[in-house]
Amino acid sequence: MKALALDTSLTKITICAKNENQSCSLTLDVGMRQSEKILPSIDFVLGQINLTPAELDYTVLTKGPGSFTGLRLAISALKAIELAYDVPIYGVSTLECFSFNYQNFDKPVICVIDAKKNRFYSRIFLNENILLNDGDYEVSALIQEICKMKENDFFVCGSDAKLFVDIVKEQCVGKKFLLLQGTCVETENLFLIAEKMIEQKIPPVKDFEGPEYIRPSDAEAK
Repeated sequence: MKALALDTSLTKITICAKNENQSCSLTLDVGMRQSEKILPSIDFVLGQINLTPAELDYTVLTKGPGSFTGLRLAISALKAIELAYDVPIYGVSTLECFSFNYQNFDKPVICVIDAKKNRFYSRIFLNENILLNDGDYEVSALIQEICKMKENDFFVCGSDAKLFVDIVKEQCVGKKFLLLQGTCVETENLFLIAEKMIEQKIPPVKDFEGPEYIRPSDAEAK
C-alpha cells in the first residue's frame, strides 16, 4: 500500500511514508518551528520514494494525547490531503503507537508521556488486556495502581520512560522496571495499526473529528 504517517504529538515531529516496499522517515526536533516545516517535510519524504499525495491509499496520525498545537497541526495537514484527493485519515492513540512493539510481552507494559505538573499520560496493559485505560494521571495515582498489581516486573516505554522510572522506582518497593536504551521510529507502527483497522473495517476519521487531548487546555480549565 501507499501511505503517509504523521506523529506531531511531541516537540519532535516524525513523518513516514511508504510506497509498497519502499519507505522513508524524517524526524525533526525544531520546537516552535513545526508549522513552517511540516508541509515542505511531507513533500520531501513523499518525493524520496516517488510518491504524490494523490496516489496515497490512506494517511494516519497520532490523535493524542500530546501537544495541543502539534496535534492540530497534523490533523490540518492531513485534512488538506483528504479534501484535495479523497484520501481517508486514520487516527491512532499516541500511547498505542508508542507501545505497539511490546504488545506480546509477558510482563505488564507501562507507556508514559510527560504531561508536566507531576502528571503523565499513561496506559498499562498485559498482552491484549488493558489494565489501565489511556488517561492523564498524577504520579501518585500511577504508583498506587502499580503497587496494587500482583506482578513485580514491569516494562516501561514511551517518550518519557526514563523520567518516569527515575521518579517512581524508589516508591514502588519490590517492583522492578525495565526499559530499552536508545530510540526507534515508533511512527512506522502507525502503518501496521492503520492497516489492521482497514482490515477490520474500522471507519476512518470523520469530518467533525479532531485530536483527542485527554486533558483540557488551560483556557478550557479556566
